[in-house]
Amino acid sequence: MSKKLIIIGCGGHAKAVTDIAIKCGYDNIGYLDDASSVDNFMGFPVLGKINDASKYSSEDFVVAIGDAKIRQKLHIEFSQKGFNIVTLIHPSAVVASDVTIGDGTVVMAGAVVNPSTKIGKGCIINTCSSVDHDCVIGDFSHISVGAHIAGTVKIGNNAWIGIGATVSNNIDIVADCLIGAGAVVVKSLLESGTYIGIPAKKIKQS
Repeated sequence: MSKKLIIIGCGGHAKAVTDIAIKCGYDNIGYLDDASSVDNFMGFPVLGKINDASKYSSEDFVVAIGDAKIRQKLHIEFSQKGFNIVTLIHPSAVVASDVTIGDGTVVMAGAVVNPSTKIGKGCIINTCSSVDHDCVIGDFSHISVGAHIAGTVKIGNNAWIGIGATVSNNIDIVADCLIGAGAVVVKSLLESGTYIGIPAKKIKQS
């Protein structure tokens, strides 16, 4: 039987999500995107705009948009309408058996998620990143390519951990934090904002 999936978005993130979807057995894929000017993407049809989603309400859905605020808005909207938002995990990812992962989260190729970790809704656990044991990753957060989260770390909602960043163990990071590429977090971050450097320090707003 054909497995059908509607992917929201036609950008770079959607390309990676499409590859995972195919590897997870989806063979009937369509896209909805407000900005797309093409009829075909990754070998599958662009079916229309995001407002057309109700036409496909019986299909599986995933929101493949990198911007966390947009991803959250659409995820909530579709959830309230009763759409089935799926979680996608690349076959090469290593996810411990007791890990819990919220709907709409995508775990990319080569990622590792170790035991007793909880990952929220609509997250991106990106290529070759790692989340160690007993961590909590808040809803709509993004662990970027090659970022590494040590054990017993709690990250709030809508956080962005940049490419190659490192978060030491037993640390809390509040919601709405952006950790710059290559930054090293060695103590808890209790104020929302942007943090860069080694060790990571908050950028002062001018």
